Amino acid sequence: MAKVSGKKDYNESTGRQFPLPNVRNIGIIAHIDAGKTTTSERILYYTGVNYKMGEVHEGTATMDWMVQEQERGITITSAATTCAWKNHRINIIDTPGHVDFTAEVERSLRVLDGAVTVFCAVGGVQPQTETVWRQARKYGVPIVAFVNKMDRIGANFEKVVQDMRTKLSATAVPIQVPIGSEGEFRGMIDIIEGRTYYFDGDELGSIVREEAGFDPKHKDKVEEYRSYLIECLSEFNEKIMELFLDDKEPEVAELKEALREAVVGGNIVPVICGTAFKNKGVQLLLDSVINYLPSPVDVWSIDGLDPVTEEKKSVHVGDSEPFSALAFKIMNDPYVGKLTFFRIYSGTATTGMTIYNPRTRRNERFGRLMQMHANSREERESIYSGDIAAAVGLKDVTTGDTMCLDSNKITLESMNFPEPVMSIAVEPKTSGDRDKLFMALGALSDEDPTFVVKSDEETGQTVISGMGELHLEIIMDRLVREFKVEASSGKPQVAYRETIMKKADADTKFVRQSGGKGQYGHVILEILPLERGSGIVIENMVKGGNIPKEYIKPIEKGIQEAAKGGVLAGYPFTDFQVNILDGSYHPVDSSEMAFKIAGSMAVKQAAKKADLVILEPIMKMEIVTPEEYMGDIIGDVSSRRGSIVELDTGDHETKIMAHVPLAEMFGYSTSIRSVSKGRASHSMEPSHFAKVPNNIQQQILENNK
Repeated sequence: MAKVSGKKDYNESTGRQFPLPNVRNIGIIAHIDAGKTTTSERILYYTGVNYKMGEVHEGTATMDWMVQEQERGITITSAATTCAWKNHRINIIDTPGHVDFTAEVERSLRVLDGAVTVFCAVGGVQPQTETVWRQARKYGVPIVAFVNKMDRIGANFEKVVQDMRTKLSATAVPIQVPIGSEGEFRGMIDIIEGRTYYFDGDELGSIVREEAGFDPKHKDKVEEYRSYLIECLSEFNEKIMELFLDDKEPEVAELKEALREAVVGGNIVPVICGTAFKNKGVQLLLDSVINYLPSPVDVWSIDGLDPVTEEKKSVHVGDSEPFSALAFKIMNDPYVGKLTFFRIYSGTATTGMTIYNPRTRRNERFGRLMQMHANSREERESIYSGDIAAAVGLKDVTTGDTMCLDSNKITLESMNFPEPVMSIAVEPKTSGDRDKLFMALGALSDEDPTFVVKSDEETGQTVISGMGELHLEIIMDRLVREFKVEASSGKPQVAYRETIMKKADADTKFVRQSGGKGQYGHVILEILPLERGSGIVIENMVKGGNIPKEYIKPIEKGIQEAAKGGVLAGYPFTDFQVNILDGSYHPVDSSEMAFKIAGSMAVKQAAKKADLVILEPIMKMEIVTPEEYMGDIIGDVSSRRGSIVELDTGDHETKIMAHVPLAEMFGYSTSIRSVSKGRASHSMEPSHFAKVPNNIQQQILENNK
């Protein structure tokens, strides 16, 4: 037994390779092209997992193992791997930066204890950085910031730190002073220990020189950073506060302990720097992961619900605690079949063990258990508390499912995924491919919660929906390469929504009399518009039992079902409140079905009187371009009904932030290439829904007739 800094006891198995406090589960998250995968590759090299470094631009990165990832030089799926550093096990998940694969980041962050956020020293805080930062904060994941690409022209460490404070509202505290930047970047000074690390030459980044102290010319900067660190820590640590007020210098060990507590508590983000591509600073990044990010012991208690009583329940770490784990990713492997990735919160998993799934209320058995190294794997008999692994043989477990023991049931908090914003119709090229297509689409939707497959009842078409053009393009590519299915797709369609602009009411009776027992349901309700993103709110205001309690739920169900099919043009109906005011019932003829139909009819009737409008998804877009193309690009954005939100002109390039309707963005990659002769780049992510202009709404309605 070991004590955990003021917490309860936890237990460890003798079979563990690393003690629990020496385990780190971290994600590497960032905007596209900030250098996440390159950083992961360097970590694998320095920790001895790889004897040769993989490069993204050469298509040889270990973590980017899919064919599509190697061809495009981007990360599509989150890859899990494990390595060891200074007697610590570090489980790493390298996540995609592209907004189309945001689900991969969401589900990874849900099961991680800490994250390394990679920032480009030139680009600073970019749109997708803000998204992943929000996701990390949602799950309370502590962060270490790594300012990468310090060797690039335009690198500015202090500007990135300032960006983090203003754009992310983070208490960003540098714990290193970079020595030089751009082509002159040679190393860094650790302000806590007062040591200098020089990376001379490019010999795979081995630390050529480590010196006590630092060059006096950096004294002012070191003192400025150090006093800011102590000032920030004094807000969260009484011991540091006393020393600060007495004008005394804290010891190195005291500073490190206080910083670790502040990082684990989510109060401070330590900032370090380097250049992963040039192999500088990665070892110090690993040291920071060990020194400041939490182990499973620091996270300790994980809350959930008892699936039977729905009362709050929690589990805590320990190898001999009752088993509980969360499945966060499904992958179809060509050799072993369906792989279920999971994080163990309490207890131990063993091969052949029976587990209970609260969602399906069924037991399943673990087949083989694997410790993953990107796409290669090592079989294990046991996986311990706090570890991340994969299992073969689970049939009905999907992303977000809890796995526990039948004797100790618990449902852990799951994950929420964004709604798809784009759809295309797909059909097999030959009738013989029809069954293969449905099986392949089913397998892909099991893997990806933001990829939705449904049949359009009116047209008989199969419609697939995803997070953007690239997302659906990759899906179509995978159908051919992995599943050997030839399919053709229609034009992309935007996922519109419907809403109302004013208050309206309805008084609706559903009456059917056809001999014997009839049907009777009577609902009076009002409908009010809500702010964008509010969804559907239903309030029951019926007084005096005019509608018996047991019929309220069916009315709500009817309202929800009517909203799914829309009222104006068949798009989902959202952002409104329904107040159920009154009604009446018949002691013999009333039924749940009658009230469900009456609720559905009433909400449609009220909506038709409430100024129905169509909403469209608006994308937040960032364009980085040489200054000479700025005018043409702004003109192009305006012609797509876009509005410029912000312009940031730097020494070498201009950053344009804009809001543009998704409907106008199809094929934009080609357009921006031709406007800028291939020198501008762009990225975009869903921002919000907004009302479409009247003329466009008219076109949409005519097309839907």
